Amino acid sequence: MENSTNEIIEDVSPQIVYLQDKAAIDMQIATAKAYPRNIKRSLDNAIAIVTMDQETAKTCTYSVPRGGKPITGPSVHLAKILSQVWGNLRIESKVVSIDNKQVTSEAVCFDLENNLAIKAQVKRSIMGKTGRYSDDMITVTGNAANSIALRNAVLSVIPRAIVDKVYAAAKQAITGDVSDEAKLIARRKQVVDGLKDTFSVTEQEILGAIGKAAITHITSDDLVVLIGIGTAIKDGDTTIEQAFRGGIKPQTKTPQEIEAERIMHLINDADSADTLEKIRQYVMPAQMETFNAKLKSFES
Repeated sequence: MENSTNEIIEDVSPQIVYLQDKAAIDMQIATAKAYPRNIKRSLDNAIAIVTMDQETAKTCTYSVPRGGKPITGPSVHLAKILSQVWGNLRIESKVVSIDNKQVTSEAVCFDLENNLAIKAQVKRSIMGKTGRYSDDMITVTGNAANSIALRNAVLSVIPRAIVDKVYAAAKQAITGDVSDEAKLIARRKQVVDGLKDTFSVTEQEILGAIGKAAITHITSDDLVVLIGIGTAIKDGDTTIEQAFRGGIKPQTKTPQEIEAERIMHLINDADSADTLEKIRQYVMPAQMETFNAKLKSFES
């Protein structure tokens, strides 16, 4: 006895697929209009998440070398957090083409409530020193490009004012308490040692990435950049070679300029009038206007 299976293949026309997709989107838009987002609650929730702990905050920034200096900004992780709490968004990313030299990814972020959709494309090279990447590496590169395209699309839809507030809170959480010299030194050592261990780079390469001549010149802002470089490497935004061996030369400054820079950072990082008064005797004449403005901010 012979068993046979009859398989019925249904031919779905493009028109039917279009109508099904349209109906699904119309339903999502109707739901978004019925349950509009609470902007204040979304902002508060985003800040609560990115400042939950230092490890979460560290993933929210990235830094890549561009034009001889590091460019820092909100990372794909921050974009995903924002999209989750902002609500009423439809987001998608995918690889749309792979040629001999590049992979192209495309992402779309659709704000259902405001009827705003933005598409972003990212291209990434799939060529190495020995030629075209292997299939596995092309997949990895495509996934990284998807994430970057998604970040660009999401951050183009969510208002800049919201992104900036959340990003500022994340940056403050990244550095932690560096209100005095001892705390800054400890945090600086932690970040530098972490980069050395994770990416097998030298102290000089780390300094070159931020254009500094010595570890003692690294400020709290520089720490955010260095942590962002680590995130960018892990996310595929850049490579160890590009970030730390890309030829950014340490700045050459006179001892007077170095001291002036150190005092200015102490002024900017001061968190109370008492902390400011402790450094008054070291403040240079050209810095008094900044010093007095900072002191006045604590009195108001």
